[in-house]
Amino acid sequence: MLLIVGLGNPGMKYKNTYHNVGFNVVDSLAKTLKVKFDKSECESKTAHGKIGGEEFVLAKPQTYMNLSGVAVKKLVKHYGVDETCELIVVYDDIDLPVGTARVRESGSAGTHNGMRSIVSELGTQEFRRLRIGTKTEALKNKEVELIDFVLSKVDYETKQVIDNVVAEVSALLVDLLKGADFARVEEKINKLRLI
Repeated sequence: MLLIVGLGNPGMKYKNTYHNVGFNVVDSLAKTLKVKFDKSECESKTAHGKIGGEEFVLAKPQTYMNLSGVAVKKLVKHYGVDETCELIVVYDDIDLPVGTARVRESGSAGTHNGMRSIVSELGTQEFRRLRIGTKTEALKNKEVELIDFVLSKVDYETKQVIDNVVAEVSALLVDLLKGADFARVEEKINKLRLI
């Protein structure tokens, strides 16, 4: 089984904000895989499916970003997944430029509060994560405060780029669910440059 968790904040107030890019990825995946987020469990909305005999679960924690780890820990326990190889966490990363994405097998949470919560709750940094770049020129030039930026709506031009990244990484995650080698998928994602 593969558990793919997209991070974000629930509610219309946060829709189309930079901090909800993780939700966007699992929403895109669900659409492609023709599954619906029709279940509420483990403080998350979940969608379930099967490809080639292999089950998968897509999840959107409803705990708000800073408590993402509470939901992720419950999901990992409920489904009995091995977090080192059966969990992928997808989230926005202000250290990566818009138009890029990166996969890592482990590592620190950096400045991301959702990831800090997950690392704290799971008690390990050894889990796969997919980071979607959200660093804009305004953020790079310190024209906007970080907290204001991550909760702000994505402007039209930037949204086009991020949507393209979301579509590309979603397609590659579908390949992974169909049995593609993780290292191969990781290599393709890490080479993405869409700006």
